Amino acid sequence: MRSLSARWSALAEPVERATPAHRDRSVDALRALAILGVVLGHWLVTALTTTAEGGLNSTSPLTHLPWLTPLSWVFQTLAVFFLVGGHVAARGHASARERGIPYGTWVGQRLGRLFRPVSAVLGLWVLAAGGMLLGGARLDTVMTLLKLVWSPLWFLLVFAALTAATPLVARLSPAWPVAVVMAVDVWRFGFGGPEWIGWVNVAAGWLVPYTLGAAWSRGACAGRRPALLLCAGGAAATAALVIWCGYPASMVGVPGAALSNLNPPTSAAVTFGLAQCGLVLLLRAPLGRALRQPRVWASVAVVNLSAMTVFLWHQTAMMAVTAVGLLFSSDLPGLHTLPASASWIAARLLWLPVFAAALAVCWAAFRTYEQPRPTRRPRATTDRNAHLPPTPGRPAALRPAPATVPVPGPKGARVRPAAVEEITHA
Repeated sequence: MRSLSARWSALAEPVERATPAHRDRSVDALRALAILGVVLGHWLVTALTTTAEGGLNSTSPLTHLPWLTPLSWVFQTLAVFFLVGGHVAARGHASARERGIPYGTWVGQRLGRLFRPVSAVLGLWVLAAGGMLLGGARLDTVMTLLKLVWSPLWFLLVFAALTAATPLVARLSPAWPVAVVMAVDVWRFGFGGPEWIGWVNVAAGWLVPYTLGAAWSRGACAGRRPALLLCAGGAAATAALVIWCGYPASMVGVPGAALSNLNPPTSAAVTFGLAQCGLVLLLRAPLGRALRQPRVWASVAVVNLSAMTVFLWHQTAMMAVTAVGLLFSSDLPGLHTLPASASWIAARLLWLPVFAAALAVCWAAFRTYEQPRPTRRPRATTDRNAHLPPTPGRPAALRPAPATVPVPGPKGARVRPAAVEEITHA
């Protein structure tokens, strides 16, 4: 344990040195918290149970144990992800314009970081699904697994669309998409409008925290007062919508429920997201102080460098553990059993470290898809004496900086300063 701690300290120091002094580390921490919140939330509220025919069925403890609803208030953190995404995209686009980088180049780099990891997930699961069907697996079982893997990808499509539209929406007031969401809900629920109109809120609902993040990049959310107003106002509005307007209390979809706050987003989901955004903006100062410690900052940096890998493979990790468990028993508590008791919750908590270990294997195998592609730099000189110290009257040769910094760590881990710089602008 002491050796592991020493290695982590050795890794943290180069990360600390490679981090620009101007970086707002709280932004990286908020992104990491948002991703980890989604991962833990899925692991806690998604269950795969065995059927009498030998297949697998997806269910949720929220269906059987409604008193667990507050879990959805803690782990439904997508609004925070869109807040940070809008903040970073608005800053990144403004910086690119100042440096003369064309829009096409800027957006291509950002979307590439999003979709390269997706190609690996889709490719593996196409092969896995075909193999399972050829091996005799039930079609409904395969479809259940594919839905768990692919359904979370919807948010990447929305996020990509908003990223591409950053030049158009960066200065849009969040009040406008809030008004659209509420108008759609009034039409849909108050006047019996068509169900399809609710899908307008997929864009409008997530545009609210995205434009709020863009406003934050311009200094609109500076100080505690705006954050307090967002947090208190959003919480009060959410409570009113749930208590008096009939919106579900759960902020995630519950199988079998007549209405979901998330699919598509409702006014309650939007006001709840505003409360969350206000809360995390209040936490920026204490987060910033904590992240001055190199070891804490290195942990956040590592999560951010692989945020999409963690998100894309966490459901695969859970399903892999579930499948391996079937080799020993089809009735393992907390893994294959119905999530209808407090004992299931206790057992599921014990499985979380196993899910995390499986995710670590996926991370080691597929994290390279998320890393920025190295750019070749032209050789600055062909002078065979370029390695010598400069002499009077002869300028020093220009040489590119080392691509990596060797760090004592597990299996010779290396940290690329350029990769650390990519964290906020990814």
